[in-house]
Amino acid sequence: MRDPYDVLGVARGASQEELRKAYRRLAKELHPDRNPGNAKATERFKEVSAAYDILGDPEKRAKFDRGEIDAAGQPRAQGFRGGYHPGGGAGAGGFRGGFGGARGPFGYGGFDPGAGDDIFDEIFGQMRRGRPGAGARRTSMPQRGADRRFSLKIAFMDAARGTKRRLTMPDGKQLDVTIPAGLADGQQIRLRHQGDPGINGGEAGDALIEVSVEPHAFFTRQNDDVHLELPVTLDEAVLGAKIAVPTIDGMVAVTVPKGASSGTTLRLKGRGFPLKGGASGQRGDQYVKLKIVLPEKPNSALEKLIEGWAKSNRYDVRAKYTVE
Repeated sequence: MRDPYDVLGVARGASQEELRKAYRRLAKELHPDRNPGNAKATERFKEVSAAYDILGDPEKRAKFDRGEIDAAGQPRAQGFRGGYHPGGGAGAGGFRGGFGGARGPFGYGGFDPGAGDDIFDEIFGQMRRGRPGAGARRTSMPQRGADRRFSLKIAFMDAARGTKRRLTMPDGKQLDVTIPAGLADGQQIRLRHQGDPGINGGEAGDALIEVSVEPHAFFTRQNDDVHLELPVTLDEAVLGAKIAVPTIDGMVAVTVPKGASSGTTLRLKGRGFPLKGGASGQRGDQYVKLKIVLPEKPNSALEKLIEGWAKSNRYDVRAKYTVE
């Protein structure tokens, strides 16, 4: 298996955010849903997912960088304490002299990660095939399968209300994924035992689905609250009115107070997203910021009315905006 850094096309010093962006870009480009019947793209998608399974997890990444696990996420041999020393007897330092007294592929004191997986497979493959010894017992132990990572894009309203989506795995298997109401952009859903199969009877890994939420045409989200800038007419602002306001639950009637200015904000309690970790039924709020909008075309009647009103009702709204 190739170096996961090379697979994702990032430098070894890349940040976790850079790794995430590289993975999401490649996963979107190579996903089987976008490349039906393209076996090469499917294999590349699997390779990218496996690479991010290692590097996307800071703990696994650190182990890989230290040479403790290989590109498949499997432990590397670290030497055998009290092992055999060819030409030198037994001791506590592992394979100290290599084979025939020279430094072999295991190096001094343990396995050399630079020696490559071919040597590892050659030595330990015999043990897996049933030859007696400690190595055979070690590799016959159950091992958990690797986790697989996927990305999924959903609409703003689906995140607000919850929905179900069908995800196609690299092997063609389809999974029904439940998106809970209130899910935030970048959050992850874990599907237990839907990753790679285990080894020697070990349990399967999990499928980790990172969800990205598309922006809405006029709603925005801040924590669990919903914000909306809503246009109102001049007469609605001056005289007050009852108007229909969109929410994530549908339209609701709201009263605009008399004399409302642009920037006046109305609070609709409990009309936001479900609270994360809150009691059942608890939700954030919706904030409606009013914006006074004049007619698109000039209106002579309105102009004459305002002119007559302004002559006897002039007021200064910029008194505090002075610079000395």
